[in-house]
Amino acid sequence: MGAVGLTDMLAGPRLGFLPLLTLGPTFASVSGGVRRTVLVGALALAICLPLSAYSGVLFNRQNNLTIATITAVTGASMLAAHLRIRRERELANVRMVAETAQHVLLRPVPRRAGDLRIALSYTSAAAEARIGGDLYEVVTTPQGVRLLIGDVQGKGLQAVETAAWTLGAFREAAYDEPDLPGIGDRLENSLARHLGGERFVTAILAQVHEEEISLLNFGHPPPLIMRSDGRILLAEPEEEIPPLGLVSLGPAVPAPYRVPFGTGDQILLYTDGVIEARDASGAFYPLLDRAGVLGGSDPQAALEELRADLLDHVGGPLQDDAAMLLLRRHSRPPARDGAGITR
Repeated sequence: MGAVGLTDMLAGPRLGFLPLLTLGPTFASVSGGVRRTVLVGALALAICLPLSAYSGVLFNRQNNLTIATITAVTGASMLAAHLRIRRERELANVRMVAETAQHVLLRPVPRRAGDLRIALSYTSAAAEARIGGDLYEVVTTPQGVRLLIGDVQGKGLQAVETAAWTLGAFREAAYDEPDLPGIGDRLENSLARHLGGERFVTAILAQVHEEEISLLNFGHPPPLIMRSDGRILLAEPEEEIPPLGLVSLGPAVPAPYRVPFGTGDQILLYTDGVIEARDASGAFYPLLDRAGVLGGSDPQAALEELRADLLDHVGGPLQDDAAMLLLRRHSRPPARDGAGITR
């Protein structure tokens, strides 16, 4: 507004730059509150009136229209600022509810469980979203550490609702059922009651044993095994099992398969948003080739490095949600007796 006033004073009354003073209250309504907008509008009038008198046009027809325009724009900007602030407060409340839902639906996983170190990475494809159609869970039960990672068909709130049903059923069944097929049956029965049409969930159920890990794969991408000696391989299922919600179309009794999982080994469970991510030329993300970055001493830092490499490959936001769960097996700490002596 100072630049407008100086330009008008130098140019004289013939060009008439004073109507541009309305830019002041207009921009004030974008970043400030109602009070600030009023003060900027009053400042615009305080600049306009002396300059009009200086130019000898005060209270003529054109100048009266300029004063009325500044006053009207200030009033409209006050209303716009009021509505913007109200919308911002509503958005803040919605975000607070969304964050609460995130903590309930996708709880933080434990970073340690027995001789396991666990790392997690979750990236939602939806702008500003914290949760989407991918799901994960890690629970420590009397039977051992049990895990779930899955991907709901579709996107949006409907996918989030399906993910909530799946996670709720798993959290109950993981403690009650003696084996992975029993958990799978509970998930299938729960989803059959709530899913409609041809909706389904691809998922992997896992349970960690002494020197092995059991996997029950329901149409999900196979986990990546990284041996302590540097070998990398995919833990392919022995037989194809349809996704949850469509299990009745497959074998009568889905059977888990066991994979060696000893000290120093790692297993990466992930959703198809990782391996189906494309670069500008349409090439898929080469997970097998890039898995070497997971060799760092800190599993979480290594997984974050892999996530950064994935985003760099895409060169922008992901087109699908991407969840990654990394388990690394360490040697068990030595047991101590009641006197604190290592045995």
